[in-house]
Amino acid sequence: MMSDDTVLFSESVCIVFSSPLMEGTMKTNHSKVAIVTGASRGIGAQLAKSLAEDGVRVVVNYAQHAAKADEVVDRINSAGGHAIALQADLSERGGAVALFDGAEQAFGPVDILINNAGIMHLSPVADTADDAFEQMLNLNLSGSFRTMREATKRLTEGGRIINFSSSVVGLYQPAYGSYAATKAGIEAMTKVLAKELGPKRITVNAIAPGPVATALFMAGKSEELIARIKGMNPFGRLGEPEDIAPIVRFLASDESGWINGQIIRANGGVI
Repeated sequence: MMSDDTVLFSESVCIVFSSPLMEGTMKTNHSKVAIVTGASRGIGAQLAKSLAEDGVRVVVNYAQHAAKADEVVDRINSAGGHAIALQADLSERGGAVALFDGAEQAFGPVDILINNAGIMHLSPVADTADDAFEQMLNLNLSGSFRTMREATKRLTEGGRIINFSSSVVGLYQPAYGSYAATKAGIEAMTKVLAKELGPKRITVNAIAPGPVATALFMAGKSEELIARIKGMNPFGRLGEPEDIAPIVRFLASDESGWINGQIIRANGGVI
């Protein structure tokens, strides 16, 4: 499953507040702060909105889609929530630091990190270009590694790290080899980091969705291919962002404290 905020090329790291900061935005005992990467569209946008409904102050991270990120922020704030949009390219080495700096400046210490940003190029291993493979490594794996590393230093005690893998790790379908490799790395780091952060009571888990009906997933796919993908699922349909958000909502909550180091394959039973 790929994220809906993709990064192809970038030459610098920058951070932009694309929504006015609200007064009184420092964290209280009743309000947590979450960073959602790749949150301008699709699954990430739905995650941001769902967390805001629980009173979480949300940092909507994006790489390129500023207008879409602003729409997510406007919808949250119009409904009485608290959100800002922050531009930071996580495929660049300074992106994670810039993102945490901006989040703390806006809302104070961060409690929840959701690593949703990613990119997917599909091709047989024999036909995969170096550039395509490196782009996936730089964002999917290195980007998530850097945000996780930053979170180990800056997340509050008892915080939550929620990573995004994919159900292609397990399905191992042709053309998904390079993408699946980046997501398998996420799963390994999730399990190791869960043990390393135990003394801080920070849980680390990963969600591995199956195919989800977002604009980017549907782009370029024929009706025949979509029908075939639906047919692989016991429910005969694609997932929706609304299928994934409640799982994240729970993992981000205090009630999930005994779930740690787990990979949750949210795919309707396709695997």
